[in-house]
Amino acid sequence: MLNPSDSHDNSAETRVRILSEALPYIQQFTGRTIVVKYGGAAMKDSTLKEKVIRDVVFMACVGLRPILVHGGGPEINSWLDKLGIEAQFKNGLRVTDAPTMDVVEMVLVGRVNKEIVALINQAGGSAVGLCGKDGGLFEARPSDEEGIGFVGEVTRVNPQILETLVKDGHIPVVSSVSADEFGQAYNINADTVAGEIAAALGAEKLILLTDTAGILRDYKDPSTLIPRLDIQKARKLIDEGVVSGGMIPKVNCCVRSLAQGVKAAHIVDGRMPHSLLLEIFTDEGTGSMIVGSEFMM
Repeated sequence: MLNPSDSHDNSAETRVRILSEALPYIQQFTGRTIVVKYGGAAMKDSTLKEKVIRDVVFMACVGLRPILVHGGGPEINSWLDKLGIEAQFKNGLRVTDAPTMDVVEMVLVGRVNKEIVALINQAGGSAVGLCGKDGGLFEARPSDEEGIGFVGEVTRVNPQILETLVKDGHIPVVSSVSADEFGQAYNINADTVAGEIAAALGAEKLILLTDTAGILRDYKDPSTLIPRLDIQKARKLIDEGVVSGGMIPKVNCCVRSLAQGVKAAHIVDGRMPHSLLLEIFTDEGTGSMIVGSEFMM
């Protein structure tokens, strides 16, 4: 019969073995920038939220340079409802009139951002909250889409402030609100912001935490996950309609960042505990990794 001390020793041995197996990955990625887009279920479920925060702090503690870019759609909807403002969407984009833009900025910059910063600090990290307006981090212009109000695209990224922060051991937490050259605030898709920041920094990895297992051949069947593909294959899957709906902008965001020098882009299931660490520090990974064709095996 197994006594409790044997069980404890076995558990401790397992933990040490896992850490030892992670060593090559820690050595490979130490000092490298990893941009994580944080959203979906991992932001709403308190247990998942705690694990993501701990994963990000772990990454920083072993020498990686994580940057967290976040959305906050459900909380925006909640506050719009409290204030009697109807949430409207067009082609998957939030219609953002002036009153809605005020709420978006208040919620993303003032509430969600600061909550994430506080959680990282409580977990032993050193987080600094920013939006596009801070230090001219990124500038916005109106989206080309008609009738969606103050929804923007990124025109320019100034990565210097992020480089300074990560060099000094801080974890930047970035909300996807910015302004144009005239000071008008814009709501920007957080995936887009993460991709543009990753490209501007020449990041080792861009990781999008989503509510799906990754890129699936059949979106209803998680067993059809495509674990690894190149830019050409990703574009082909969009043309064939295999990648559709809300996954199209995510894949396009990954492709765009890779074309600008990011080494690898990952679409990872944020509903899986510790999916970030599994993707970075194991051979198997958890989601879909998109790479430039020259890196394909």
